[in-house]
Amino acid sequence: MIPYMDLNEQTDRDFGSARRRAFLRRLARRFRDDPLPAFEDVRKSRQAYNRVRLGTRVVPVSSIVGSVGRRRDFDASFMPLRASAGERWKRVDLAYHRAEDLPPVSLYKLGDSYFVLDGNHRVSVARYHGTPTLEAVVTEFRPAASVRHSARGAQTLGRTTERTRNAA
Repeated sequence: MIPYMDLNEQTDRDFGSARRRAFLRRLARRFRDDPLPAFEDVRKSRQAYNRVRLGTRVVPVSSIVGSVGRRRDFDASFMPLRASAGERWKRVDLAYHRAEDLPPVSLYKLGDSYFVLDGNHRVSVARYHGTPTLEAVVTEFRPAASVRHSARGAQTLGRTTERTRNAA
């Protein structure tokens, strides 16, 4: 006979397992502080201040590497580090087990990497269960150099068009 497990028990077990994974990873790193990368630090280092809304996309969970504001609550693999994340994490996990639709997460994109603006717990649960992709509302940040380059290209294109008109 297979014992039946209530969904609430399952979410408690999942959260405990996720916390153990985070603890063992931290222990393996010998107490080296290894939180999620901070979006602001990466954005400043790349000088990416120009924002472009890309809309809703399907994003590989493996490309989500950091957080905008909750970087100390999750480890580098998005496993929960704090017990205080438990109630929210368990609610999201319960929705996952019930196959309920959750709203898309909000992500910032820098290069090929994504940072969570809203939806850290949803990303954590997706990582825990091995979900390959998530639906996300994406805003891309681009370095100023690429914008200047494209602006120069537009100016050059405009001059070429004027010359072509004047020649005709």
